[in-house]
Amino acid sequence: MEQTDRRALIAAGVTVVLWASAFVAIRHAVLSYSPGALALGRMLAGSLTLVVILLARREGLPPRAAWPGIAISGVLWFGIYMIALNWGEQEVDAGTAAMVVNIGPIIIALLSGLFLNEGFPRRLLIGMAVSFTGAVVVGYSMSEGGGASVLGVALCVVAAVTWAIATIVQKPALRHASALQVTTFGCLIGAVTCLPFAGQLIGQAADAPLSATLNLIYLGVFPTALAFTTWAYALARTTAGKMGATTYVVPAIVIVMAWVLLGETPTWLALAGGALCLAGVAVSRRKTAVS
Repeated sequence: MEQTDRRALIAAGVTVVLWASAFVAIRHAVLSYSPGALALGRMLAGSLTLVVILLARREGLPPRAAWPGIAISGVLWFGIYMIALNWGEQEVDAGTAAMVVNIGPIIIALLSGLFLNEGFPRRLLIGMAVSFTGAVVVGYSMSEGGGASVLGVALCVVAAVTWAIATIVQKPALRHASALQVTTFGCLIGAVTCLPFAGQLIGQAADAPLSATLNLIYLGVFPTALAFTTWAYALARTTAGKMGATTYVVPAIVIVMAWVLLGETPTWLALAGGALCLAGVAVSRRKTAVS
């Protein structure tokens, strides 16, 4: 059991690092691709990668019992979430987007307690409160100033809500199908959901700089194909509430990536917020004999 928990923790770590890198890649790619076109291109790159791996591992279709969760999470998370997040990051700065999207883990904890019978462990709630405070501090420190777009904030809320609901319906599907199956077919359904933007993708790909297209491909292969599979693997082995809380590490990782890769020196306020995010996750995932 301890070895399984360690593997799940490593998988969750891979997920949050790659999802953190996605914020940087999206901010660059949306300069050349519209939100829908970027979502479709990302899903096509991710689907191709996942189908190749699925065939290589000789995993077939998921059992019938897994399909409702796969279908709903595919439309919500791999479709609507991607479009809303891309669009939101066109309207608001990265700090505001990260802060608003981080209401997602709170919604996940509430829904998992109500519908997955995971309850409301005190350590989890305390840890999430600490981490959310850190996310707000990070978002404020990274904000470019001025009034945030109401549309942008609303789109980030849509992204958070669809992510939370998709996590809740994905969890039961993982009892019947493998993480790779759930991710692959969810991604394919997401690609179908985004097909109305095919014309935009074709037209914009012809004019986009190579760097933007490489970012699109990167988003599909790593933060989607790999990170969503490691997410599903970890989600199948822990509670939805704890998995949601783990994603609060993302703002802290974004700070480090921006520092190392972009030369953006973080403020003391950003570092303090990042520390709070990490502390909250540590509290929420700490094992205890009582809730």
